[in-house]
Amino acid sequence: MRIIAKKTLRDFWSIHPNSEQQLKSWFQEANGAQWLTPNQIKREYPSASILNDNRVVFNIKGNDYRLIVKINYDYQMVWIRFIGTHAEYDKVNANRI
Repeated sequence: MRIIAKKTLRDFWSIHPNSEQQLKSWFQEANGAQWLTPNQIKREYPSASILNDNRVVFNIKGNDYRLIVKINYDYQMVWIRFIGTHAEYDKVNANRI
């Protein structure tokens, strides 16, 4: 998968350094993945939430942070739409961000 944009993750872990290793691990795993369906993601990440419009919410660092991505399975692209704490996540509409 091609992930756009890693800078969003770097900016986040510069503010929340305890998320850095988990975000780097997620990035490497997603970058090497070839997800064709949401079911493939659920097999690798059982705690991930599959939303409408090809959006997926990943729990980062246990459940301290939430990462929302939008995926184009045909083009093998992942767009990072949001990364934040639970309090920040609760303030956004994950289906629209």
